[in-house]
Amino acid sequence: MSQGKEQESQATTRDSGARVMVMMGSDSDLPIMRECVETFEDFGVPHEVVVTSAHRSLDRTISIARRAADRGVRVIIAAAGGAAHLAGVVAAATVLPVIGVPCGGSALSGVDALYSTVQMPPGVPVACVGINAARNAALLAIAILATSDRDLAARLARYRERLAQEVEVKHGRVIQALAELK
Repeated sequence: MSQGKEQESQATTRDSGARVMVMMGSDSDLPIMRECVETFEDFGVPHEVVVTSAHRSLDRTISIARRAADRGVRVIIAAAGGAAHLAGVVAAATVLPVIGVPCGGSALSGVDALYSTVQMPPGVPVACVGINAARNAALLAIAILATSDRDLAARLARYRERLAQEVEVKHGRVIQALAELK
């Protein structure tokens, strides 16, 4: 094994510090997945981002997925459009929870990616969020991590409380707007 390959192999088996790996099938998925990454940053969740393709770089994809747990990753988010096989391939290569994000933008506006992501065979599950629902993928990963992290669970609870407060404010605005119609 060459020294470069040996160093690369050693580097991929060390704990990376990332608890979530965000995989994208293409750099064109970044505008959608930026919201996912920003959510992890807002919550202080260590994460890493990888671009790898289930079709164009299959061996690399499988290798990354197989080594993720040894590197400290606890959840993988896989985003892809079109045929969207990334989440399924990753789920087949690891026992870590995999969350699929079907990306729109194809001729079928992401419905093809949704079906490809959600229709996994028995025994190889992929959790699937809605088309382009990158924030929900991050929040689901955070909820999974929060089952064993009290501080993260508290941050998630505060986030949900803020959502509830925002609904109350919106309710007040609607009632006020309707009152002004009379």
